[in-house]
Amino acid sequence: MSLSSLRQAAWLSAIFAACSSALFPASNETTHLAALDACDRLDAFLGSPIVQSSGPTYQFAATNAWNLQNAEYRPTCIVFPSTTAHVQVAMKAIYNARSHFAVQAGSHSAMKGWNTVQDGVLIIFSNMQDVSYDPVKDTITLEPGVHWANAITALEPYGVAPVGDVGTGLLLGGGLSWLSPSHGYAADTFKELDVVLATGELVSANAINEHSDLFRALKGGANRFGIVTRYELYPVHTGTKDDKTWFGGTIVYNSSSDALLKATARYVRETNDPKAVILMSFINLVSDGELVPMYFLWPFYHGPELPADIFGDFLSIPAVISQLGPLSYFDVSGTLGLADERGFVQHFGASTLTGDEELFLDAFAHWENFTEVYKDNFNMTTLAFTPIPDSQIQAGRARGGNIINAPHGGFAAVQIYQTFRMGIKNIPPDVQRGIDLLFNQIPPSPGLPLYMNECDARQRVYESYGDYELLKRIYAKYDPTRFSVEHCQGPAGL
Repeated sequence: MSLSSLRQAAWLSAIFAACSSALFPASNETTHLAALDACDRLDAFLGSPIVQSSGPTYQFAATNAWNLQNAEYRPTCIVFPSTTAHVQVAMKAIYNARSHFAVQAGSHSAMKGWNTVQDGVLIIFSNMQDVSYDPVKDTITLEPGVHWANAITALEPYGVAPVGDVGTGLLLGGGLSWLSPSHGYAADTFKELDVVLATGELVSANAINEHSDLFRALKGGANRFGIVTRYELYPVHTGTKDDKTWFGGTIVYNSSSDALLKATARYVRETNDPKAVILMSFINLVSDGELVPMYFLWPFYHGPELPADIFGDFLSIPAVISQLGPLSYFDVSGTLGLADERGFVQHFGASTLTGDEELFLDAFAHWENFTEVYKDNFNMTTLAFTPIPDSQIQAGRARGGNIINAPHGGFAAVQIYQTFRMGIKNIPPDVQRGIDLLFNQIPPSPGLPLYMNECDARQRVYESYGDYELLKRIYAKYDPTRFSVEHCQGPAGL
């Protein structure tokens, strides 16, 4: 779900695969020469087809990012590793050349520059997509390039699934899922990670070895701390696609925004049943200069029906479409799918709200006004709410906790999202000012964390984490020269 995001509209999702520094210096002759040096070294060490700087495979990879802003970059070379050793060689060359770099897993990042690079080396994991289940150890192993639909499909015959639903970049950002109310953030299910550090050194990190601090930092710390080449996860025993143990589906409304906002706020405030999960997504489509409201609710319950005491407010609101029934978790996980529409500028922003009705109504009013003022720039805008109950926070703490360290549950991750119309290649300055104003008008509730996978690139997500000071100390330990922050775009604050 990111469920918080994920999703825009039934089709969108936020995956995040990137590295480090947020506001990154422009390319110049020094960065250009450093990138050429790194690519020359890589060509000598790894050769073609692992390293490419031209040709159809290079061209497709360079231009295939979901966010059009990222499809406009042209890396000096692209590395297509198929083993962890290839990644180590790549990072050693990048580090020694002092080159800029970026990392891309599934390409679904709305953050400009977070999964590609100009005058630098791009590492793409399209050749590392293995997924497996070990019934003896009861663990799932994923390579970083795997797409979630493929992982879910491969694991379904074993009756297991990972917590998550976009891609491995989502895991490092914390990760929200239909399974999160009962099992925590997706990152809470990490058992062990293989991590290539900025210098090219390989370490394995888990909760009890000498890299347990790094392990904790990667549970929400994103790719600032290294490149994860192997994820070993604790699975959820969800059953096969024939096990219809869930109930729910999709409800679409075209009005009653106040009633839906109040119902969502109440759900956030009062619901702490780990079997219950929703995503409430308010969408304005722009058609012939007019706004067309479509409000999507995805309610699910791990049981035979949607309990009236939890979902009754939503079910009592008149809907234009209501498709509800028994489902397997395999069905639930495929509800939203992944948006595959390339060629548009995509932009995310994050907030976090307690379950106060006035906060929800106020956020919606500002979002509506913003959309109306700038509608000529958009295909669609979205304001989505993913509830994070206390059951989710407690489930994560039972597994050792994460670096996000939210103080409690009972709040909503808020996604503020726009898809720009065809022909716009960068966010216009006046719209950017409007976005900045909108963020100021929908500030996060005090003391609650922002959700990394749905943030604007300039939002200081780390500073909202409960363990921010610890995070900074861990980063200083594993990247003492601050190479990643200085040479790779990503979250700010370290």
